[in-house]
Amino acid sequence: MSLSRTSYQYKAKLKNDTELQNALTDLTTKHIAIGFWQCCYRLWNKGYWWNHKRIYRVYTDMKLNIRRRAKRRLPERVKQPLEVPTGPNQVWCIDFMSDSLVDGRRYRLFNVIDDFNRESLAIEVDTSLPSLRVIRVLEKLINHRGIPTTIRCDNGPEFISHKLEQWCSEKDKPITLQFIQPGRPMQNAFIERKNGSIRRVTSSLKNVAIKSRKLAQYR
Repeated sequence: MSLSRTSYQYKAKLKNDTELQNALTDLTTKHIAIGFWQCCYRLWNKGYWWNHKRIYRVYTDMKLNIRRRAKRRLPERVKQPLEVPTGPNQVWCIDFMSDSLVDGRRYRLFNVIDDFNRESLAIEVDTSLPSLRVIRVLEKLINHRGIPTTIRCDNGPEFISHKLEQWCSEKDKPITLQFIQPGRPMQNAFIERKNGSIRRVTSSLKNVAIKSRKLAQYR
């Protein structure tokens, strides 16, 4: 039959992936937003020896990638009272808002305020504001004002990113990320009030621009 003896006598050995499955379960439960490669890097940093092929096989067998694509899972957020701080740089609020120009192009605004006196610390405007851009804005503010104790935000993809979490933990004075409950913007009411004021001003300016454009056409 032209079959080697080793091939004929070979018996498959079942691999025990229990340890790897437990490690992946712990990682994906604690860090909701990380993907496959972040799981690999974190496991290797902890001293595990599994290669990326084995991790990917177990990762797909556990349906972790399909679960993430179907629905974003968020950890349970604890409801915390909205208290007014007793001094500056205790609690910063951050949030996004979006709007469109007269020609229909969309843009976003990243707002930062201090809860103590409702001072507007930064307004970053662009068509795209990823988590690295958020970190850059916060870094500039820290260089001028100092490190805040807490940053309150919602559960947007830029805020639950592991990059922002890692940046906060690596500070000389670690920053606490305080997330509000999903669908409860009133828990971050100070910055929501600021967003409403900005939206009313931009809406008025947009109406003026539209009227000016119509008048120019008639002229």
